[in-house]
Formats: sequence, structure tokens, C-alpha cells
Amino acid sequence: MIPRYTREEMGRLWTLESKYQKWLEVEIAVCEAWAELGEIPEDALKVIKEKAGFDVNRIDEIEQTVKHDVIAFLTSVAEHVGPESRYIHKGLTSSDILDTALALLMRDACDIIISDIKALLEVLKEQALRYKETPCMGRSHGVHAEPMTFGLKFALWYEDMKRNLNRMERAREIISVGKLSGAVGTFSNIPTEIEEKVLTRLGLKPEPVATQVVQRDRHAEYLLTLSLIAATIEKIAVEIRHLQRTEVLEAEEPFTKGQKGSSAMPHKRNPVGCENLSGLARVVRANALAALENVALWHERDISHSSVERVIIPDSSILVDYMLNRLRGILKGLHVYPERMKENMGRSFGLYNSQRVLLALTEKGLTREEAYQLVQRNAMRSWSERLDFKDVLKQDEEIRKYLSDEEIEKIFDLGYYLRNIDFIFERVFKEG
Repeated sequence: MIPRYTREEMGRLWTLESKYQKWLEVEIAVCEAWAELGEIPEDALKVIKEKAGFDVNRIDEIEQTVKHDVIAFLTSVAEHVGPESRYIHKGLTSSDILDTALALLMRDACDIIISDIKALLEVLKEQALRYKETPCMGRSHGVHAEPMTFGLKFALWYEDMKRNLNRMERAREIISVGKLSGAVGTFSNIPTEIEEKVLTRLGLKPEPVATQVVQRDRHAEYLLTLSLIAATIEKIAVEIRHLQRTEVLEAEEPFTKGQKGSSAMPHKRNPVGCENLSGLARVVRANALAALENVALWHERDISHSSVERVIIPDSSILVDYMLNRLRGILKGLHVYPERMKENMGRSFGLYNSQRVLLALTEKGLTREEAYQLVQRNAMRSWSERLDFKDVLKQDEEIRKYLSDEEIEKIFDLGYYLRNIDFIFERVFKEG
């Protein structure tokens, strides 16, 4: 059973309330660890756990004066706890809390996105099987190439998303790392046991060698993973946009009751959902570039990364969650037109059989170059005069020297192109 998250859950995850709650969770875990070592009295710990809280507005008010968010947070917490608050933040630097809490937030975001991908995979598989045997024209450079099936497009996207799922699961592991090792990562004012106890309690791993911060290649990998997911989403969206063009119209994104496509032209049914996804993918990719810029910091740390991450990590997480859900809705409700696919296949007069004719002629003894020239000459006549390619071949005396009418008819069998679809689906879905 795939856990389902609502779109609002990702948004709530990145609120100030949620961020400060994670900070508090880390601070209390540290206090518990200190207490286990006998450095914080049990009665003080009890008061801390019972009274610890914060007020978002009060934190903002304090920050206006102190110009430091963690100090403002600690001051607000201290106002709730009272004298026992002197034990909170013992031996820590701000980044111990910031980076460890950020890891918790990003891990939760990963879980939501992983759930989104799994839900999308279900739809992709369902549509792949539904249209497994629906013939359509395969195109390269936007031009008719050879026949395929519409289900293969979904099978391809399924494979793409499987790779994205693997990347996201790896990114979750990479960013599930915290540090509680002090100002430059040397445990100068905090025992190593504290980090071990706290991170184990939080389900995180320690940064093996930390500076003042967890190293930012981890965060960059997370953002790069999101950018690859966004790129795949755009890949699918662009294909649907092309298929929805009036001249093609083989598939069309859902157009709901009461929806309007244009303020000026009532007939319009535009692929606005897919265009929206293409645009948002650009934002996610740009954010990944900013994450790469965050990797190189001065010495053991500066804060040039901090302001960037406050934007790019929440924004990209929220965007990819939204994009995956929107794409799932589009694909689930996609209008598909098999008759139009069949009609479009006829628009190139059977020219997609040119390679089979070429191979048949080489099997008769012609060199590849001789066969190519012969087939191309007839293909160009078929195209320019808008004649059926098969009929043109039958009229060519030179072709007739090598291929009979029966052989030409056999070459033009559509089933030949689709005979290995089962093999591909078995390879993708593993169950035939």
C-alpha cells in the first residue's frame, strides 16, 4: 500500500511553525542526551520537556533586534521554559541545530515525493497496458519514422520514473545526515556521545567529517535529483503538447466542464497544464544550479548558502510535489484518439516501410548504396506526388526485377513492426 500525502502536507512542512518545531525537537533530544550523561538534572529535563515551546510572532519580534534567528528562537523558548532553559543549546553552535533539523525536513519531503512518484508509476503502468497494442506513428526529428504503439510511450516514461524513484531514495539517504560537533566540527564543547545518541534517536547518520556545517554537496544532490524529476516531467509534458497540436491531435490533456481556453477564441482547448509543467521545470533546474554554487564555502563555513537554501529547498520541494500530482491527473484523464493515430499513419503514404524495402533489396544481392538510391528515388516520388509508396514501388521496373508484388505486400505488414512489443513490456514490467 503506497502512503498518500495531500498537497497541503508539503506546504505545511516548510512553514516557520514546522521549521521551529524541528529545531525544538533537536534541542530537546540534545538535552535528553546530556541528561543520560548526568550533565543535566532529571528534574530540569522534565521541566524542559513539559514547558518547551515557542511563539512564531515573538521570534520575529526578537529577531528584529538581535538579527539572529536561532538566538531569537532560543529566547522565545527560554521565555516558555524559565530558569531551566540555561541547559538548552549546551555546547552547540547554531548550525548544529539548523542542519540537523533541515535534514529532518528534507527527509520528510523525500518521503512525500517518493510517495508521489510511486502514485505516478501506477498511472503510467495502467496507461501503458491500456494502450499496449494501440498502433501509432513513431517520429524522429518530428518526422514519421516507423510504427510503434502508444503504450510504449507510457512504458518509456515508467522506466524514466523508476530511475527517478531510485535517485530520490538515494537522495533521501544522502541528506539524512546531521551534525552536533560544535563550531568547526571538532567536538570542542560537546562529547562525541551526544551526537551519537541524538542522531540515533532522530534516525539520522552523523556527518563523518563536519566543519561548522553538513557539507553542501548533499543538499546539491537533493536539488539535482529534484531537477531530474522536473526534467522528466517536462519531457512527458512536451510530448503531450506536441500530440495535442491541431495537425496531430492524437492525445489531449483533460478539458473539464466549464473550462475556457481563450478569452478571445471560444473554440480553444489549450495544453495549459503541460505548458505550466514545462515552465515550472525551468525554475527547479535553475534552483539546482544555485545549490551547486552553495558547495564551495569559505574555510569551515560562511553563510552565503543560507539565504539561498531558504528559497530553493522549500520552493523546489513544493514545486516537484505539485508537478508530480498535476502530471498524474493529466495522464489519468488524458484523452487518447486511436483513430486519429491511424489516420496520421497514412499521411506519409506508407513511406515508413522504406527500411524494410531497403533490407529486402540487399537480401536480393544489391549493395546497400544501390538499394538506398533505388528506394530513396521512389520514396521522393511518393512524397512529392502524394502517391501510395507501395503502388509506386510496384510501378518501378527496376524494383520489379528484385521484388514481386507478393513480396512487396508482405513488406508492408504493420504487424512486423509490433511483433516485439511483448518482449519490451516484459522487460519493463517484469510480468508480461
